[in-house]
Amino acid sequence: MLIVRLIADAAHLSATVDAAIADLEAQGVRVAGAAMLQSGAPVMELDLPDAGEEAVRAVLDRHFAPSDVLIADHPPVIPHLFISDMDSTMIGQECIDELADFANLKPQIAAITERAMQGELDFASALRERVLLLKGLSETAITRCLDERIAPMAGAATLVATLKAHGCRTVLVTGGFHQFADPVADMLGFEHVVANRLEVADGALTGGLVGPICDSSTKLATLIEEAAAIGTHARSLATGDGANDIPMIAAASYGVAYHAKPKARAAANGWVDRGDLTAVLHLLGIPARDWVN
Repeated sequence: MLIVRLIADAAHLSATVDAAIADLEAQGVRVAGAAMLQSGAPVMELDLPDAGEEAVRAVLDRHFAPSDVLIADHPPVIPHLFISDMDSTMIGQECIDELADFANLKPQIAAITERAMQGELDFASALRERVLLLKGLSETAITRCLDERIAPMAGAATLVATLKAHGCRTVLVTGGFHQFADPVADMLGFEHVVANRLEVADGALTGGLVGPICDSSTKLATLIEEAAAIGTHARSLATGDGANDIPMIAAASYGVAYHAKPKARAAANGWVDRGDLTAVLHLLGIPARDWVN
């Protein structure tokens, strides 16, 4: 069984849903029900009792893109655990790229970042290469970057606060740095942070890191450990946008790719291509009247 929840432009949704259902049925996908949820947004729920996910994804993209979607093998519920990437997910920037601008190295470092997030480079090697290029940059650049460049993604604070209000544990896990992630977590309300740490000596970056690298395996391990601490019944939600988010997105009960790179989107059972982060709340079925702003 698949339950599909879909958000699209209201006019587009009403004009296209019949054609999409016909397309599904032409491919042998039985549609047992289609109804609008009362969540404060035009959310369509489709009940597909014997569907394959690959065929469903193709039909949704063909008829509704760009859209926001969640596909599950049960009616979605509010998760017990929310774990999220930071850069380009909870905040609108890539911290290392913005920090590099203070060293006049943004184009070079941003190019490496993009290739790493597309899954074209080994994450750990790419991270060490970029950090080394920042050697000698004053520690004060971190504070300036935080103050001048870093801003939350639209809907991030509402998503975190609402999930917490419904009893969900919130964890920020990032291949970025504690020097950024800790203030961002405080700003958005995350309860726990897992990240890398830039090494600083004599008021400047050394070009190295302190401790082991937080990468895709760390993100997955954090999801598994946090869920295990809650119990075998735990439902988890993971959000991210890049290749190093794929393992945790794929392992979560609800893995949502947020305006993501193609490989991350393909690995997820949900995606937000159209709206902001509050789309996740609509897809989970939490009415807007129950949000915490």
